[in-house]
Amino acid sequence: MNALRHTFFTNRLYLILGIIVVVLIVGHFALALAIVGRVALILVLGLVALESLVLYLTPNPLYSERDLPERLSNGDDNTVGLAIRNSYAFQVHIEVIDEVPFQFQERHFINRFSLAAAEEKAWSYTLRPVRRGVYHFGLLNVLATTRLGLVQRRFRLAKEENVAVYPSFLQMRQFELYAISNRLTEAGVKRIRRIGRATNFEQIRAYVPGDEPKTVNWRATARRADLMVNQYEEEKAQQVFSVLDLGRSMEMPFGGMSLLDYAINATLVISNIAMLKQDKAGLVCFSDEKPVILPADRKKIHLQRIMDALYRLTTDFKESDFEKLYAYARQHIHQRSLLLLYTNFESLSGMKRRLRQLQLLAKQHLVVVIFFENTELTTLTEALHQKVEHIYIQTIAEKVGFEKREVVRELKRYGIHTILTSPQNLTVSTINKYLELKARGLI
Repeated sequence: MNALRHTFFTNRLYLILGIIVVVLIVGHFALALAIVGRVALILVLGLVALESLVLYLTPNPLYSERDLPERLSNGDDNTVGLAIRNSYAFQVHIEVIDEVPFQFQERHFINRFSLAAAEEKAWSYTLRPVRRGVYHFGLLNVLATTRLGLVQRRFRLAKEENVAVYPSFLQMRQFELYAISNRLTEAGVKRIRRIGRATNFEQIRAYVPGDEPKTVNWRATARRADLMVNQYEEEKAQQVFSVLDLGRSMEMPFGGMSLLDYAINATLVISNIAMLKQDKAGLVCFSDEKPVILPADRKKIHLQRIMDALYRLTTDFKESDFEKLYAYARQHIHQRSLLLLYTNFESLSGMKRRLRQLQLLAKQHLVVVIFFENTELTTLTEALHQKVEHIYIQTIAEKVGFEKREVVRELKRYGIHTILTSPQNLTVSTINKYLELKARGLI
């Protein structure tokens, strides 16, 4: 019994001694760690203070510029340029956040890079607006740090700017360049053979390959001993009106833009092409209220008037009144003109409600009704489906497409020209139709 008690007390003693040793060792290391921690903390605070002094003591260390166009082109990729110059005496790491207009819904517009001492970097990015109006660009936020990366200095550079988004003048310039250099076929415009000939004689010139044999002037050829041809000029000063439906049928979106904005962009292009062809371009906008008309003209300043009118155009997309359109056109457009009517018919019955007014317009003018294919439904009709539900949807899509084609046939039956096109092909299709009608001598 005494032996057991002795063993028990001996074990307790060893345990207590062990705990004391462990506490002494831990306390020793804790003291050492505390000293190391304090040294590390002092070192980090020193580095933070040093980096802060280096970053903040240099006056105006970064300079930046934002190169914005005077106007942005709706529906096109517009380039915005940025440049930053480093005036620090050392390399800095840069993070740039540009405050682009809220209409673009860009949440992570960030660019990261490094700049050596006295180095300048320039780059650009593109923005595609899909609505006309004023867009606000905020400041340029720049975060700079050294290689340590412990402190970032924030700069608010560049300046706040407002930029107007106009109808697609980039597309207009592109087609203008093609037209001037006689390369419209590169943009998808068909080469149309002229039917008949205008009677306005212009000049006698030397023959070039491709001239029609009928135009050879044999008397001039005999006198010059060289093949000469007569050159005739096209009929000029014809009135071409773009008629924009501002009703609810034009509110439908495609690729982020409304059908109305596609029509506005096409209107600007075709107005410019018509004026290059020496015709007069005009504009009519109608909805449920009194139509607004910009008389046809071909002066250089007139294209700017059309662009400004299209930029300011607003609508609440109510039901359009075609009777008011006919009455207003009869009162204000006295000369026979080409009317390019941009609207949208989703059904044959919808077109028939407006057929009477279209017939009356077609008696006085050459009317071209331009409306849109539903490309999403076209995709559905071309897809292969196995489920009953999908087949049902596909059948409905085919029915809508069939009604669109029925609208074309019905309008042609009453002598009204039509264009059924997808929104992205609207401009090219309209130019093709305009050139076709001129080639046939209908305007």
